Amino acid sequence: MKSDRKNISFPLAVDPDLGILAEENGHEEHIKQLIKQVLLTNPGERINRPDFGCGIRQMIFAPNSDINAALLQLTIVQSLDKWLGDLIITDEVKAWADNEKLKVAIAYTIHSTREQKYLNIEIDL
Repeated sequence: MKSDRKNISFPLAVDPDLGILAEENGHEEHIKQLIKQVLLTNPGERINRPDFGCGIRQMIFAPNSDINAALLQLTIVQSLDKWLGDLIITDEVKAWADNEKLKVAIAYTIHSTREQKYLNIEIDL
């Protein structure tokens, strides 16, 4: 069954062949982009939603400790549940520092398909 749902690509672009808004290749790719937007947006960056985002880029400069890793994991889970809770279930989040990189591994389930997916993100200094 084909869905009439439109998955607009991020960043916003126009399809040069069709002259309309470009779309993601599928619903799963769209959800990955939404997760990245939540994680990589710092609170205060969006004008009409000052509390939107997770702000994990700020954690790159925090001391490398188990306490900060646990705090980051909690922050990620809360942000994903708040902003994408109607699309996904956050199953597991792991965050750790590896030298000058911050690594995040997320396991989530898409509500509409009940499929579990994984997303790994590395943030460099």
